[in-house]
Amino acid sequence: MKYIGSIDQGTTSTRFIIFNENGEIIGLHQLEHKQLYPKPGWVEHDPEEIWGNTCECIRETLKKTGLQGSDISAIGITNQRETITAWNPKTGEIYHNSIVWQDLRGSRLIDSLKERGKDIAIQRITGLIPSPYFAASKIAWLLDNVPELKEKAASGEAVFGTIDCWLIYKLTGGQAVVTDATNASRYMLMDIKSLKWDPQMLKLFGLKSSALPEIVSSTGEVYGTTVPEGPFKAEIPVCGALGDQQAALFGQACFKSGQAKCTYGTGCFLLENTGSQLCRSTSGLLSTVAFKAAGEAPVYALEGSIAVAGSLVQWARDNLKMVSSPQELDQFASEVTDCGGVYVVPAFSGLFAPYWRSDARGIIAGLTGFATRNHICRAILESTAFQAYDIFKAIEADSRVKMTELKVDGGLTNSEPLMKFQSDVLRVPVIRPHVVETTALGAAYAAGLTAGVFKSIKELESQWKEEKRWTMTMDEKTVQNKIRFWKKAVEKTLNWVD
Repeated sequence: MKYIGSIDQGTTSTRFIIFNENGEIIGLHQLEHKQLYPKPGWVEHDPEEIWGNTCECIRETLKKTGLQGSDISAIGITNQRETITAWNPKTGEIYHNSIVWQDLRGSRLIDSLKERGKDIAIQRITGLIPSPYFAASKIAWLLDNVPELKEKAASGEAVFGTIDCWLIYKLTGGQAVVTDATNASRYMLMDIKSLKWDPQMLKLFGLKSSALPEIVSSTGEVYGTTVPEGPFKAEIPVCGALGDQQAALFGQACFKSGQAKCTYGTGCFLLENTGSQLCRSTSGLLSTVAFKAAGEAPVYALEGSIAVAGSLVQWARDNLKMVSSPQELDQFASEVTDCGGVYVVPAFSGLFAPYWRSDARGIIAGLTGFATRNHICRAILESTAFQAYDIFKAIEADSRVKMTELKVDGGLTNSEPLMKFQSDVLRVPVIRPHVVETTALGAAYAAGLTAGVFKSIKELESQWKEEKRWTMTMDEKTVQNKIRFWKKAVEKTLNWVD
């Protein structure tokens, strides 16, 4: 039996999972890391804490499974995207905490670029809608606000990398400073067609390509080997990398054009494979790289991103103290038949796709004396389904493909009321696979293909199995009425920030 290790570095936690050659989980370990909020709208992580947690997760998983590092054939990495770290590639010195994808400190720069009419060029070149969500404005902020960083970047003593880049650098003992094409497509600095850093974008954000990692393939390429003194105590090829949402698409075996998945994690992300065709959005979606195999043309995707999904459940638990666990929130939500007229729009850091409004802020709307905690809990879950509905419809409009089902994964798929309601509003079956850790599985698949553990995409397709299916039961008139009130609630969030 062959084994593949997958590092799944997410927004709130890090996991290491070992899969066997049948795509089955052999063992895993998970650790949360601190969320740092220096100012309202700012979110940071400590990259050293993330690296320390990664090492501990690796050691604990090996201990649980009784395997040695040398038993692992390959390592794949999947990561929270857009989160950027600045460090010295020669010494490993970190210049600042990682600035997280949810962080809004680049808003002023993005607004000024839009005012100067640069948004059209940005979308044409990168496939992305100008937003502080992406890495470029975070890098520009670091250059302007961290003493000597401009000078360091110019002299080759600073690199700005996403978390995949940071972990590959650490695992290989500094051998490799690389990022895969899926992560590179989220910097807002890469030409979406050529898969190279674009001179016009670099100039716009005051950056040189020498301060960025080399762009590599997602699969079919060995980036380096783990060092014997590292957590594996062995030399293993690091040879698969995908941003978390693209990894989930890969793990869901959505290899054909028109296939789609939605991941319900901290945020919520719906991607549709558009094949080798770069599909330009007119509905507020992103054109992004789905995956890139070495020696082959890139496969593209349309994507809609929602900033707050699972984190809304955490907020209800930790900030409001409304529930003690996600399971309790589910229980309360299940005790009522509907939301009682209550709608929650969690625009904590603005609205992402398809609205792209950083001026929006969250609201609870439709409160009356009739509303109870149960209704609010149900509205919290339904808000994620409504946000996914907005993206689902935008993807159908852009791709001109009517979707007949939606594959789902992520922690929130354990919520029975949410998944049931999701099917009701989308009017299609919602399907969860047997292996729900699809993000980690996608990275394992990418690494396993490179190392020869898997022979082909066809073999991976045959491993995908359905575990559960939800189908619609709510009548069309009720659904349309709910969607109408959802749209009214969204309107109330806009223009909150001047």
